[in-house]
Amino acid sequence: MSSTAAPAKLLTVVQLIPAMLAGGAERSALEIARALVKAGHRSIVVSAGGRLVQQLEAEGSEHVTLDIGSKSLLTLSRIGALRRLLRQLQPDIVHARSRLPGWMGWWAMKGMSPPPHFVTTVHGLNSPGRYSSILLRGERVIVVSQTLRDFVMSHYRWLEPSRVRVIPRGIDPDAFPYGHRPDDAWQRAFYAEYPALSGAPLLTLPARGTRLKGHHDAIELLADLKRRGIEARLLLLGVAEPGREAYLSELKELIRVRGVTSQVVLTPPRDDVRDIYAISALILQLSNKPESFGRTVIEALSLCRPVLGYAHGGVGELLAELYPAGRVPPSDRERLVERAAELLRVAPPISPLQSYRLIDMQQSTLALYDEVAAS
Repeated sequence: MSSTAAPAKLLTVVQLIPAMLAGGAERSALEIARALVKAGHRSIVVSAGGRLVQQLEAEGSEHVTLDIGSKSLLTLSRIGALRRLLRQLQPDIVHARSRLPGWMGWWAMKGMSPPPHFVTTVHGLNSPGRYSSILLRGERVIVVSQTLRDFVMSHYRWLEPSRVRVIPRGIDPDAFPYGHRPDDAWQRAFYAEYPALSGAPLLTLPARGTRLKGHHDAIELLADLKRRGIEARLLLLGVAEPGREAYLSELKELIRVRGVTSQVVLTPPRDDVRDIYAISALILQLSNKPESFGRTVIEALSLCRPVLGYAHGGVGELLAELYPAGRVPPSDRERLVERAAELLRVAPPISPLQSYRLIDMQQSTLALYDEVAAS
């Protein structure tokens, strides 16, 4: 006699995050919210707002505007408002994705009986200490890579390993289809906008305008290739941001001194990164500090584009598994130019991506919610 398992309970899940602007944590919140709605659950995000709210609500989630992430004493005065909100919503799970919202949620739930289940995600290699420790206090602690799991287990010896789950971020293969090539009209428009990028293999470093992202190393790499007689172009994609004018001036001076002014373009963030990756000969990941994950690596490999990056942190972990030919020791300038020359000459084949898919991340997270809610 067969029996059918009862369906999992429909949940109300509140995600806490500083704002819905841009970035890995925000994108993950949006992706999990979408999966919750699709599964019939109630999805709510509490943040200070931002450009992703419109998409969040269009996909069926609710958004409550409350600044729980600004590093100010005024933020602490909103604990009572957050507690009243949680009492009104009666969530099964509160999921904190950032440190200050984590503390806000922790203190707000202290006044509730019974409190909701508490889940946290560690998205980055945060400085160890009491302030960061809030993200290790969830009933389940999600980390986005094995690198990050090793990091938190080494710095927080009191953390029970059974509470920590590695759920890597994922991408939608349909959004980064294998072998994609942009149409002729897009390419004509792109090269008309940036004529300096035509006529030679394109190296693309996609990263915001901060020093740790390795823009200097990318410029030195281009100059080193030029000295070897290898023509290339460099696109620093997303580096031109408001408030980064001094950093941009510094980069432009290095570009001038290295004699590659006519071969480098610096742009603001763009929405057509898929097409830019697809026309690139190499995608660069040269952060000078280890990062927790490397979403760009899987986006590029999903498109069948080679990646060259430093073998540390989440980027090194992904390259070791998915594209070992693209790994070089951190800050090793000689090895970097040698490997770049090799990959520009003949890049090893890239197989279609079978892991790090968005649906895997969504299903694993929803299964974790079910597990916590049932406990």
